[in-house]
Amino acid sequence: MFALWTWGALGPGAAPSDIGERETIDLVVPSAEGLEVRELECALVEPEGFPALTLPKPGPSVRVWRAAFGEAPVALPTAAHAVPNAAGSAVVSATRALRVLRDTMALSGELRSTLKAELRPYQARGITWLHETTAAHGGAVLADEMGLGKTVQAIGFLLGRITLGPQVVVCPTSLVGNWVHEIERFAPGLRALAWRGGQLPEMGAGTVVVTGYPTLRGHGPALAGSHWATVVFDEAQVLKNPRTQVSKAARAITADARVALTGTPMENHLEELWALLNLVVPQEFTHKAQFRRRFVRPIEEGSADAVIRLRDTLEPVLLARRKSQVAASLPPKIHMDLVCDLSAEQEKLYDQLLDRAEAEGFGSGAQRHTRVLAVLTELKQVCNHPGLVTGELDELVGRSGKFDVAADILANNVEVGAPTLVFTQYRRTGELLVRYCAEELGITAPFFHGGLNQDERGEIVTRFQSPDGPPVLILSLRAAGTGLTLTRAADVIHFDRWWNPAVEAQASDRAHRIGQTRMVTVTTLTSGTTIEEHIAGMHDRKSALTDLTDAAGVAGLARLDDDRLMELLRRKRGN
Repeated sequence: MFALWTWGALGPGAAPSDIGERETIDLVVPSAEGLEVRELECALVEPEGFPALTLPKPGPSVRVWRAAFGEAPVALPTAAHAVPNAAGSAVVSATRALRVLRDTMALSGELRSTLKAELRPYQARGITWLHETTAAHGGAVLADEMGLGKTVQAIGFLLGRITLGPQVVVCPTSLVGNWVHEIERFAPGLRALAWRGGQLPEMGAGTVVVTGYPTLRGHGPALAGSHWATVVFDEAQVLKNPRTQVSKAARAITADARVALTGTPMENHLEELWALLNLVVPQEFTHKAQFRRRFVRPIEEGSADAVIRLRDTLEPVLLARRKSQVAASLPPKIHMDLVCDLSAEQEKLYDQLLDRAEAEGFGSGAQRHTRVLAVLTELKQVCNHPGLVTGELDELVGRSGKFDVAADILANNVEVGAPTLVFTQYRRTGELLVRYCAEELGITAPFFHGGLNQDERGEIVTRFQSPDGPPVLILSLRAAGTGLTLTRAADVIHFDRWWNPAVEAQASDRAHRIGQTRMVTVTTLTSGTTIEEHIAGMHDRKSALTDLTDAAGVAGLARLDDDRLMELLRRKRGN
C-alpha cells in the first residue's frame, strides 16, 4: 500500500481528504533533534490506483514514486520511504522500497495466468516476502491474522517453486481435504495428493503432498526419507513444544525452504515463539538458553529495550499483519469457506446410516418427504459430531473434523480477544459447543435459542454487547437469524449448512450492520465428501435466489429417484 501524508509549516498535517482509507502509521519525520518516529494520519491507497490518482498538491515523493512504475532508475527522497524498522533505529532503504514495489507487481503479473485468485496487494507482497525470506534465511513465519488469506499466499508461494521438486504441506487432519481442495481450486498446475500414511505416492516437480500432524507423528520416517523443495506447516502452533514426538518428526523433514503459518505465533509464553523459529530457521535460533537470556528473562522483568531487540530480531523472518493494517485492501466482509475432513468414526457412522436408509427405502408421497428429511437430519448430525447420533458424548475433541476446526478457531479467538458468534441449526450441537467452551477454554458461552423467553434473550444480547461481555456467543440459526444487533463481534462461524444461503447471510449480518467499525470475518464450515458439499454447491449456484427455502431443498431431494438420491448422499469428493 501507499501511505499518503502531508507536511505543513509546523510539521505533519492531516491526511489528504476523500482519498483511500484513513489509518495511523508510524513514520520517520524531521524533528528538532534530527529524525524521530511519529504516528501520522495517512490515506492508504492500493498500488494499481496510485499512478492515476488526482492529488491537489503532489510533492516530490509522489512524482518520483509515479516514475518508479516505469523502467527508468529513480532516486527516492527520504520522505518517500520513511518507514522505520521494528526497533525504530533505521529507515527502510530506498533500494529495498523500490524492490518491494517492483517485485510484488512483477509477481502479481506472473501469477495472474497461473493462480486462479484475485490477489490483494498485501497478499502479493506476502508471496514475494516468502520468496525473499526463504532465499535469504531458509525459512519464514507468516503470522497474518485469521481471515487475511495465509492459505492462498502459501499456495502462491508453492506455485512459484513448481519446478524445484516435490513439496509437502502438514496441517491439522481435519484440514487435509481443505488444502487439497484449495490447491486444486487456486493452482490447477500443481498436483495435490492427500497422504494418510503407508508408501509415499510417486512424486515429481509440481507434486504437493498434503498430510496431517497425526500422520507425521506416526509415519515421520517416510517423510524424512525424502528431500523436499518446500515444507509448509499450517497451524504451526501445534509444534510449540519441541519435545513432543510430532515436533521432532517435523524437524526431521529435510527441505530447501521451511514455512510456518500461524495466527498465534505465541500462545502463552515466549519460549513457544523460540520453538517456532527454531523449526523454520534453526541456524539462526539454535540455542534456547541464549534466547531465554537475551529476550525471555529481561522482557519478563519489564525491559522495554529487550522488547525492541526482539522485534528487530524477528523482523527479517516473521511477517504478522492485522486487518486494521491492510484495511484499505479489504471488503467490509471477508468470507472463508473451510472444507473439514470427517474423522474415521464419522466416516464409518455416516456410511452405516446411509446403508440402513437404503435397505429400509424412502417410500413415496408424503412419507417419502418425511423419510428423506429424517435421513438428512441424521447425516448432518454425524457431520457435526458423531456423539449426537450414538449418544456417546464423554469425549468431544478428536472425533469430528468440523468440531475440531471450530474448537481451534474459538481457542485462537479467545486467546487474541476477538469476540465470536457461532451459528448452528441444532439445539444439541449448540449445547456441545457451550460445554466445550466451559471444559476446554474455561469460559461461559451463553446459548441464544428458541426455548428462551424475550427477557432471557434480551439479557443475553445486552450482556454480550457490553465491553466485558462473554468472548463467545452460541446462537440458533432460526432464533437469532434476524433482528439482533451483535456488533461487538467481528468474527462469525456458521457451524452447519442448510439450503437457504439468505438465512446464513442474514445471520452474518447480526455482526455486519450499522455500529460495526471493523471488518467482519465469516467462516463457513462444510464436511467434505458429504451431503454438505452438495448443499454448498447449491449455495454457489443459487445464492442470488431469495425463494430457495429449506422445504424446497428437501422437496427437491425427495423428488429424485432412489439411485440419484443415494448418489448425492453418499460420501465422495465433488458432491
